[in-house]
Amino acid sequence: MKNVINTINDLNTVNYIENLKGKYRFITKVRAGFMSCNEARDFDNVRLNKSLSSVLSGYKKGALQTVEFQKEGSDYWLTVFARVGKKVKIIDEAILRELTVGTINGLWYNTNLMDMAQYKTVNSKTWADNAFVMN
Repeated sequence: MKNVINTINDLNTVNYIENLKGKYRFITKVRAGFMSCNEARDFDNVRLNKSLSSVLSGYKKGALQTVEFQKEGSDYWLTVFARVGKKVKIIDEAILRELTVGTINGLWYNTNLMDMAQYKTVNSKTWADNAFVMN
């Protein structure tokens, strides 16, 4: 397991989904301006558990507000990603390990996730490089 390197001051990390399987639900902002909650289908949960970075790339830019995770056998939902306006407040370390520069530059470029100093710290040169683990 690679260590997460985070130089962004106001980005808090949690560690809930490391090596766990479970279900996901997403709170999104729809075009009309209100929030909507959607649970991932069973086959989507299988895909999301295998590729955690796809948790952040399944919606259009600006729509995704919060991602919650429910461990198998649990009744509780835990927040693994949350943003307020243009600031990502909370993100799980397992998601950060797989997050690429391309995903951030394509979907999250107007948030605090896009940080050139962070990219330089982890030696990211291309969009295919990881943004929060050493390349």
